[in-house]
Amino acid sequence: MNLLILCTGNSARSILLEHIFNGESNRRVTAWSAGSCPTGTVDPQALKLLQTKGYHWHMARSKSWDEFAKPDAPHMDVVLTVCSKASGETCPLWPGAPVRGHWGVNDPAAAPEDHQAEAFKMTFQELYDAAHAFLDQKFEAMTPEELTVCLREIGSSL
Repeated sequence: MNLLILCTGNSARSILLEHIFNGESNRRVTAWSAGSCPTGTVDPQALKLLQTKGYHWHMARSKSWDEFAKPDAPHMDVVLTVCSKASGETCPLWPGAPVRGHWGVNDPAAAPEDHQAEAFKMTFQELYDAAHAFLDQKFEAMTPEELTVCLREIGSSL
């Protein structure tokens, strides 16, 4: 299953979840991340956290979702947004017909500077738990409707 994780800046949350999925899914999922308005850099705290957790973070980069709209881009089965609507963020919309889900988590980079390290750890854990809740399912056998419900249920628990 190909999964695209979207956020506005593609500098922290979407990067973290991309690496969690690719590191934990035993190749059941191939994940990419992108942003509608990418910052162009990955937050150093996200990279440090990925390194600490043992993920292959060297290729992490903030990129535009335009890369995944090109004709030669991988076909996406699922598009998942991770921006926090509760914080007033605008979540990007993806055209086409992939299954869509939303797992809203707060932006750890928006936390006060003296609380950012803890915010990044909490965000990582939320995303890690959500990814494992998904990976614990037999999603390969789900219909698009069942997959939508599954993603929605996981997202509502965040």
